[in-house]
Amino acid sequence: MSNEVFPGITIDPQVVHARPVVAETRVPVEVLVGELAGDSSFEDVMQDYHLTSAQIRAALAYVTSST
Repeated sequence: MSNEVFPGITIDPQVVHARPVVAETRVPVEVLVGELAGDSSFEDVMQDYHLTSAQIRAALAYVTSST
């Protein structure tokens, strides 16, 4: 059972070892942040992980609110 911890971000004990993921995917927030930090563009990440820009922005908002 997934738990929405931030709008668009969920944690489920049975999905990716309970790491925060983009809702309705198995894409960990930490992977997206790492890709963007490694100079991948939004467009690259959107294409590689089949995400929308809104989903990527939700992941970034989650990270900034968690620190």
